[in-house]
Amino acid sequence: MEEHRITVTRSARYFTLGRAEREVWFVLHGYGQLAGRFLRNFEPLDDGARLIVAPEGLSRFYLTDSPAERRVGATWMTREDRLAEIEDYVRYLDAVYEDVLRSIDRAKIKVTALGFSQGATTACRWTTLGTAKVDHLIVWGGEVPSDVDPPRAPRLILVYGSRDEYFTAKVVAATEARLREQKIPYELVPFDGGHEIDAEVLKRVALTADG
Repeated sequence: MEEHRITVTRSARYFTLGRAEREVWFVLHGYGQLAGRFLRNFEPLDDGARLIVAPEGLSRFYLTDSPAERRVGATWMTREDRLAEIEDYVRYLDAVYEDVLRSIDRAKIKVTALGFSQGATTACRWTTLGTAKVDHLIVWGGEVPSDVDPPRAPRLILVYGSRDEYFTAKVVAATEARLREQKIPYELVPFDGGHEIDAEVLKRVALTADG
């Protein structure tokens, strides 16, 4: 048996909210989520001067086996053929970045990338391996991956909930230790909550990123 590879062109979608007068945020959803639904979490940031862009993972799947409830989610990658999938989503996110900023004066705005859960590692790899220029990187409820160089973002913010069952205190401590060892500056924003985007914390982090 031999494995063969080809490159294909396929369609992909992203959703937007707001206008890019001051900032553009690229927000990457977690495993099993859809971009349109995920974007609703960021409605509190729609202040008329901030454009929020939610790309959707390239692989969709049914979340349940029940014919009566065929909900759909998306994923950025799996462990199967992972390096090729990483290359695919990095190219895809670079393409979204270029499409969004095509009619925007990049010098006049700040760009933030926020990744939640699985989207956190995705955002880190994108800012490391891609061509997009990002001013702030927010890792929310996820890890900074150890399999790539440090993210290329001047400002790194880690956000985690004290009751997060995935991004636990142990994971946070390991992530911080690795960042300190690599001499990567970061800001830690803990909050009382679980594996979720908390609206009040989000607004506070947005003010920090805007500063």
